[in-house]
Amino acid sequence: MDLDPTIRTLTLLTLLQSGGEWTAADLAERLGTSVRTVRRDAQRLRRLGYTVEARPGPGSAYRLRPGVKVPPLLFTADEITALVAGLHLIRAWLPEDAVASSALLKLDQVLPRPLRRRAAATDLATEVLQQPGAVVAAATVGVIADAVAEDGRLRFRYTDQHGRPSTRLVEPYRHFLRAGHWYLVAFDVDRDDWRTFRLDRITDISPVAGTFQPHEFPDVSIERWLTTDFGRAPARSPGSSAAMPDVGGEGEPGGEVHGGTGPGREDHRHPP
Repeated sequence: MDLDPTIRTLTLLTLLQSGGEWTAADLAERLGTSVRTVRRDAQRLRRLGYTVEARPGPGSAYRLRPGVKVPPLLFTADEITALVAGLHLIRAWLPEDAVASSALLKLDQVLPRPLRRRAAATDLATEVLQQPGAVVAAATVGVIADAVAEDGRLRFRYTDQHGRPSTRLVEPYRHFLRAGHWYLVAFDVDRDDWRTFRLDRITDISPVAGTFQPHEFPDVSIERWLTTDFGRAPARSPGSSAAMPDVGGEGEPGGEVHGGTGPGREDHRHPP
């Protein structure tokens, strides 16, 4: 394989950005070139601003320094298709938030011409017909994601399905999209129990300083917990695999709910 030097260098960058340490011999084999040429291409990447670390000696190896911000990744056409289609989903489910549209615009500005054509084609050809049951800000999803990743607590105002407000201190476990609504599964510190909250009913959310020792989630998966804790399989709803259990007999998916003491036990406890 006799690659153009520019293409070869960019391919080397793609391999290094996939993570881990690569031996010079492995890189040379993947690029169809010599170890000496790999060394020159690594130096070329350094001149372009990439921090390429080398381990000298027998079995010499290369890697990108962890934690260093690098220019945008090189995408394949199929990866661009997946990204654009995913952004369409986000734009449909967060219609009042401009983050998906701005991300699409930035992609268009930085992609090379062939990939820009693929992105534009995917953008033109993609429609998302299912609309959300309620709108949630991307910032709320982001705050929760950061807290989950950092073992942090969150404080927020919550209004239940009956319009009753309360202030919550929680240890977030996961948020998920189901039956047209975003939900948060979290351990409620003050109530000493696992609870499920609808994200569109959360306001004034903020992280709490410090970290905590996470409570162990009481089941192997959220899907199983939602089913067994309420003692029945969730009811089907149009356009979804399953609906959240009805709360308080209102026939509405979701609300603030929590599990009972085991299979067959249904408990719909709400904050005072």
